[in-house]
Amino acid sequence: MLTASLQALVDELGRLPGIGPKSAQRIAFHLLRGAPEDARRLAQAIVAMTERTTLCSRCGNIAEGELCRICTDPQREPGVLCVVEDPRDVVAVERTREFRGRYHVLHGALNPLDGVGPEQLKVKELLARIEPEGVREVIVCTNPNLEGEATALYLARLLRPLGVTVSRIASGLPVGGDLEYADELTLGRALEGRRPLEP
Repeated sequence: MLTASLQALVDELGRLPGIGPKSAQRIAFHLLRGAPEDARRLAQAIVAMTERTTLCSRCGNIAEGELCRICTDPQREPGVLCVVEDPRDVVAVERTREFRGRYHVLHGALNPLDGVGPEQLKVKELLARIEPEGVREVIVCTNPNLEGEATALYLARLLRPLGVTVSRIASGLPVGGDLEYADELTLGRALEGRRPLEP
């Protein structure tokens, strides 16, 4: 029932993560009803993003040049690296405003069942940064799942002989969570990561 061009747009929108056929159709009709300039701006933004966005040659984060904004920021602490799985994780850590070091993006986590080994990740690039950048501490900020834990242990084994302090982000109960609804693994991690209570 749709025109060929509208159906093509619905099909393309439907390929995006989290957008089903009905949402794709709703977005397409919204764009159709809107001003043509709005659709052009959206199209131009998508084209500009695909043409200009690259990966930082140092840390693997998203960039619009050779280095990302964080790697070129002189206010960042170069001796502390936060290792994450994905550029989206950089955004999440930055939102906390608690970390002032630099990052290293692995672009995945170890997952032998899916054929992801150390060779598919940016592990060699991480190791190559340690001495030249004077890295003293590496905070492993991989996801608290089986793949993230395996990746964290693997990195710790590689980094400790280099004289680097390796730490792991704490995991446990979310703020506002109830103990009765916590699973055993989450509650166990919370107990392991306990800290002294200051009056």
